[in-house]
Amino acid sequence: MDETKPSEGVVLTPRQLRNRRLRNLAIGLSVGLLAALFYAITIVKLGPGILRPEP
Repeated sequence: MDETKPSEGVVLTPRQLRNRRLRNLAIGLSVGLLAALFYAITIVKLGPGILRPEP
């Protein structure tokens, strides 16, 4: 086996790390809002009967 030093890979600058964090936050918020929208649409399509239990 070769005993060479493993490469460090890509080293990001602080600005690139900040941009990555902001992009991840934006994607996370978008997915969360989309899930909330789907949930709200489902409740609306089921109608008001879902909120009122049958006796």
